[in-house]
Amino acid sequence: MEGNLLPRAHDTDRLRNALGRAPVVLLTGPRQAGKSTLARHVVKPDPAHLFDLEDPRDDARLGEPTLSLPDLGGTVVLDEAQRRRDLFPVLRVLADEDPRPGRFLVLGSASPEVTGLASESLAGRVTTLELGGFRLSDVGADAMDRLWLRGGLPRSYLARDERVSQAWRDDYIATFLERDLANLGIRVPAATMRRFWSMLAHFHGQLWSGAELARSLGVAQTTVRRYLDALTDALVVRQLQPWFVNIAKRQVRSPKIYIRDSGLLHRLLGIGDQTDLLGHPKSGASWEGFVIEQILQAGGRDPWFWATHGGAEIDLIVSYDGGKLGIEVKRTDQPRLTPSIRAALRELDLPRVAIVHAGARRFTIAPGVEAIPASQALEGDALAELATSR
Repeated sequence: MEGNLLPRAHDTDRLRNALGRAPVVLLTGPRQAGKSTLARHVVKPDPAHLFDLEDPRDDARLGEPTLSLPDLGGTVVLDEAQRRRDLFPVLRVLADEDPRPGRFLVLGSASPEVTGLASESLAGRVTTLELGGFRLSDVGADAMDRLWLRGGLPRSYLARDERVSQAWRDDYIATFLERDLANLGIRVPAATMRRFWSMLAHFHGQLWSGAELARSLGVAQTTVRRYLDALTDALVVRQLQPWFVNIAKRQVRSPKIYIRDSGLLHRLLGIGDQTDLLGHPKSGASWEGFVIEQILQAGGRDPWFWATHGGAEIDLIVSYDGGKLGIEVKRTDQPRLTPSIRAALRELDLPRVAIVHAGARRFTIAPGVEAIPASQALEGDALAELATSR
């Protein structure tokens, strides 16, 4: 892959497969996740077929899409396409006229709802993929601590030392707040959003508490909810929704909040190096969020968590090809069976629960409960195989 970036075999295959079956492919992901590099690697577009819509020259070159796009052959790459909402009705018409696969590759730094490609105008014509930072399978299990500390954004992970990585993430946060949010149509003062995002980092891995954050900021709960949704739409925050089942116990109904990139979380918390991280009160929550995000990047679908007001909970419920799996994340090398896991197996009708831990051994703890090292769970197919095994 170009430059000093690592090969991303899994994401390369996903993108090639998507381009092979749909006329329009939307590749979303946070800023600086490597979308443009991946697109150039897979498509190798003719310069005339590549439009970076943050570049005024390319924006001017695109001009009126109904005139400039129809005559372009091959695959056309439209980077930061959310800046030109007039593109999407044109893509619908062109995809209907010439529905061959791989006609357009659209890149966006926000959720499909914000980019505009989730609208009905392209229903049935678009395949959507999300690209996060590096996966453990990209960097290797030996680099897991570095990936956890620095996060998966390529420039942060690949920086020559910790000081450079920290400085890059500090600049990223500042630029994101001062420019990128505004480009997504989110009009909140940078200082206000910086304070909110930093406060949110201290709630990482906890239930959403809009009332507490609203009191701290001196604004209405509806306002802090709007801030949360803005960061979620920009793909830097994950709202993990609760799983509801028809049982007598009162269940938690608020989402859990995670800063999606662990490296950004650590800078928002003022964490510098591995020693700082391991001694920080949020170390366990950081590890939990890192593992969850890696699992979801590696193919876990339909994510939920489950919790009751009586204290029973499970960190993650995901699906793999029809098989459902409960997952507990523990920053320990000696995981054990807990009352919460017993409750989840009994009340959620989960066939299996995996405890993803920081140790080196895989072993069975109880019927239906398997302890799996994070290195195996995040780098290979151990979780998918467990979920679909009989």
